[in-house]
Amino acid sequence: MAQSSTSTLAPKRQRSGSALSGRSASRRRSSDRPRRNILLTVLTALVAVYALIPLAWLLISATKTQKNLLDSFGLWFSGDFALWDNIQQTLTYNDHIFVRWLLNTLLYVAVGAGGATFLAVLGGYGLAKFNFPGKRGVFAVVIGAVAVPGAALAVPTFLMFSKMGLTNTPWAVIVPSLISPFGLYLMWVFASEAIPDELLEAARVDGSGEIRTFFRISLPLLGPGIVTVLLFTVVATWNNYFLPLIMIKDPDWYPLTLGLNAWNAQAATAGGQPVFNLVITGSLLTIVPLIAAFLFLQRFWQTGLSAGSVKE
Repeated sequence: MAQSSTSTLAPKRQRSGSALSGRSASRRRSSDRPRRNILLTVLTALVAVYALIPLAWLLISATKTQKNLLDSFGLWFSGDFALWDNIQQTLTYNDHIFVRWLLNTLLYVAVGAGGATFLAVLGGYGLAKFNFPGKRGVFAVVIGAVAVPGAALAVPTFLMFSKMGLTNTPWAVIVPSLISPFGLYLMWVFASEAIPDELLEAARVDGSGEIRTFFRISLPLLGPGIVTVLLFTVVATWNNYFLPLIMIKDPDWYPLTLGLNAWNAQAATAGGQPVFNLVITGSLLTIVPLIAAFLFLQRFWQTGLSAGSVKE
């Protein structure tokens, strides 16, 4: 009788144990799933709509003629689909001046933003991995420079370049763009976390010089940070408006920001021809390279922003 009762209790225990294990497994699976926050989802959707509506308006408006642009609802198509005609007119209007402005902007970005990124990488690496007298002072200067808005330095910069005779030349836009305090600070922080000191010491023990160590060992590790700084400097230089406004008077050296503003101002000048459809189409063409850069470098950008956030 004892054996039979024991044998009948054993399956019950097994079933109860399997039920408990099943409940614990389901709890683990439910805990692994991210909980949905309805309020956060709604706020994210509102932010997405707020960010995408201007882009949708720009894309839709670029498909309209000058007449339909003023007579129709902004967020819906109207009349003939004139996108390709608007693009052709934008590129050929006023003796292809838009192409000239585009090339000027590419020049300012390639030399200015590229040079700013290179200097930020060199300076950030040196400040992060070398000790020297006055390092704390340099840190204070960099932090102070980050806090100063660029507009506050525009007038002193103009006066200085005016005395040197560099105004109304590309150098008046390129040279100030080479300085990026935020990029320097970002590379300083990134290099401190991304490059172990032990790795540099091992390279020095093996007889590697500082320049070779930087280009062969440190530079590949700084890749995500470099891409992040490059994106910030490219966007800042591409969208720069106030500095070229006070430095450049010759329309042949205008960047796209000044050129499109000049087209937009034609409607308010005596005898000027309104070309709002070309302004909108030119604005659409202006943001296409930035969108392509973000989409192409997005994974490197995200990696650079999250570097150092997880402690191993």
